[in-house]
Amino acid sequence: MTIIKSPAGSAVPLAAPAVGPGGPERQTGAEVTTHLDNVLPALESLRSQAGRLSEWGTELALRLLAGQRLLAAGNGGSAAEAQHLTAELVGRFDAERAPFSAISLHAESSALTAVSNDYGYEEVFARQVRAHGRSGDVLILLSTSGRSPNLLKAVRAAAERGITAWALTGPGPNPLSEACDQAVMVDAIAANAQEGHLIAVHAVCRAFDAEVARRAGAHPGTTRRTQP
Repeated sequence: MTIIKSPAGSAVPLAAPAVGPGGPERQTGAEVTTHLDNVLPALESLRSQAGRLSEWGTELALRLLAGQRLLAAGNGGSAAEAQHLTAELVGRFDAERAPFSAISLHAESSALTAVSNDYGYEEVFARQVRAHGRSGDVLILLSTSGRSPNLLKAVRAAAERGITAWALTGPGPNPLSEACDQAVMVDAIAANAQEGHLIAVHAVCRAFDAEVARRAGAHPGTTRRTQP
């Protein structure tokens, strides 16, 4: 039993948490196993939408090869996933290739805080879409809930500019999936849906690189390619 001091200075016993049969290690192991088991529904959900992920990668390659841009955004962990995608395009995924224009709107910290301060947090992405987006660009928004007001406003700003909006969300339908032109909805609990989003991002990158290589007349990984 642990002893702690009360505000008055007297010793107060602190009861240990209840532990079931097998001890805390066994309980923790069961929680981890359950979490890993819950990855499977997310993966199966993505497999059923593999065609759309392939189409996204191909379409994105065609647009970025033509000089268009990708804009991406999310909140919290979804922001990290969106930034992962833009990093793969500006840098590279597997093989050596040209860099492509991709911007994570949440990573523009000065713009984000200025817009939030002057216009409110719900406008942080919409205003940047109006600033950076051009007709023919693609906006990808990530959200496990599909209900973030700032992402929904970004979709409306994209529509004003003739920008195609895609969503990666958790279970649907949800407001974001319905507002965007297309959506991939991962039918899993929030944490596993977010893990599914990373797999989806990599799947899109795989299709993207394959189309870029095909346009260059080379198999991915065999030659150095340059953007037309």
